[in-house]
Amino acid sequence: MTHTIPTRLAALRRHMQQQGIAACLIPSSDPHLSEYLPPHWQGRRWLSGFHGSVGTLIVTADFAGLWADSRYWVQAEQELAGSGIALMKIQTVAQPLHLDWLAANLGAGDVLAVDGDVLALASARALQDKLLAAGITLRSDDLLQAVWPDRSPLPGQPVYEHLPPYAATSRADKLAAVRDAMRQHGASHHFLSTLDDIAWLLNLRGSDVSYNPVFVSHLLLDGSGGTLFVGDGKIDTALAQRLAADGIAVAAYGQAKVALAALAADSRLLLDPRRVTLGLREAIAANVAVVETINPSTLLKSRKSEAEAQHVRDTMVQDGVALAEFFAWFEGAVNRETITELTITELTIDEQITAARARRPGFVSPSFATIAGFNANGALPHYRATAAHHAAIEGDGLLLIDSGGQYLGGTTDITRVVAVGQPSAEQKRDFTLVLKGMIALSRAQFPQGTLSPMLDALARAPIWQHGIDFGHGVGHGVGYFLNVHEGPQSISRSQPEATMAMQPGMITSNEPGIYRPGQWGVRIENLLLNVAADSNAFGDFLKFETLTLCPIDLRCIEPALLNQEETDWLNDYHRHVRERLAPQLDGVALAWLQQHTRAL
Repeated sequence: MTHTIPTRLAALRRHMQQQGIAACLIPSSDPHLSEYLPPHWQGRRWLSGFHGSVGTLIVTADFAGLWADSRYWVQAEQELAGSGIALMKIQTVAQPLHLDWLAANLGAGDVLAVDGDVLALASARALQDKLLAAGITLRSDDLLQAVWPDRSPLPGQPVYEHLPPYAATSRADKLAAVRDAMRQHGASHHFLSTLDDIAWLLNLRGSDVSYNPVFVSHLLLDGSGGTLFVGDGKIDTALAQRLAADGIAVAAYGQAKVALAALAADSRLLLDPRRVTLGLREAIAANVAVVETINPSTLLKSRKSEAEAQHVRDTMVQDGVALAEFFAWFEGAVNRETITELTITELTIDEQITAARARRPGFVSPSFATIAGFNANGALPHYRATAAHHAAIEGDGLLLIDSGGQYLGGTTDITRVVAVGQPSAEQKRDFTLVLKGMIALSRAQFPQGTLSPMLDALARAPIWQHGIDFGHGVGHGVGYFLNVHEGPQSISRSQPEATMAMQPGMITSNEPGIYRPGQWGVRIENLLLNVAADSNAFGDFLKFETLTLCPIDLRCIEPALLNQEETDWLNDYHRHVRERLAPQLDGVALAWLQQHTRAL
């Protein structure tokens, strides 16, 4: 692949010269600002050869650079080698250092091209402000269309309904709740582009992108009806009739901009600037009033109903059974004294854990690409084993497995680190410090409405006390048979905002870690549900209910580092896991569960 990258860059540069363009910016995005992109919009990957999910590529006549954060540095250095593209290192994805580079390296009168249809409106405004000050012109243009001859078509998989009992709230009731929010903002119309918002609101699902059960579409609502813009043939006649019964018409995907441009002058359109692109915003006539605020559906879907929460609890049993069966198989395979034809590698882990989940009722797909990293590979938080680069699991060490499943009744995401052979004292120490951080957040109680980033330090404090830190956030929101990464809450060092307030029903991951480059990595992750804790003169308080059901490897723990409250929490958690999973297991899987949930 690498040898073809200079050829592609040369073709783009010729086209840029013909169009009078000094630089081209290619983000990792699509018109819906999705995390996982359909192949049609994987232009940054096609042009650079870098397969990471996040990164910004800039190409000029004599320079090409990829801006990526620390999660991807090792991968990017390997994949960019020989391509002529420089790796531009940033500490976090939130650092817009490429904007500073553009302002410093382009001159007044130069033109920067970017496909406005895939550039977030908020990002576009930051870019425009930086360029305007330097006298640089921004042109919205998809330059790749002219140089990408084998570009994939738009995805055409059918859309299907998410049905009761799993869809616990009707489409009509969800639409009514969103329209109520529209009225509160004085909006006559509301436009949505984020695929999980649309899927949630209409109780529809699809398979247009990997891992997230969503479909490519836009949605325009008014006070009593709406239009779903989706590819031809993706919605059959029967489903279209059921949508029509709830006031939703179906139109061609490419008509969304036309519909926005046709809004009457007295319209008042609710729009989320962080969840819509520059191209769509530019389609709206100047005489249409625009109300900018977060999509009401983003807030509504983050609060799972009690019925949805119960489905998630039931799903966690299925996921836990699959994991128990997998780990029982794994320990048997790696501990065999006789040599067999089976070599256990990081790729084997992905195959086997997915197969175990696929045997469970309601399973649809993995919720993200499984991360299985042994020893040094576990120190790369977003490591992905490939056929060309993977490790055999043999000898002594730690195996980190971060995996999850999409089920009709919920989305799972779990990380466990397990011992292979005999873990060292230093490995046990790191594991136990991460466990202390995970327990500290699990046991938290806090006022309802607390901004989620304020909780980040709770999980870090036991790790900080030993002069150690980690570069990623502690937790992200999780959808309900939707995106495994869901806003608006985020337990991280992000800038707190009002929309990040913790509310009952939110599901958030809890995943502190320690990573020693070239040696090993430790991350322990459970999913937590916000539930009511107390109500008194000081207000309403929330606490966390741990949803994930899987033992934490006792062989990796240094008990002397745990205090009595932490030990009690761990024993209580393991007792709960055993009680929930044991009735569903037998044989070696049951024996594995009982061994790994014994009291410490």
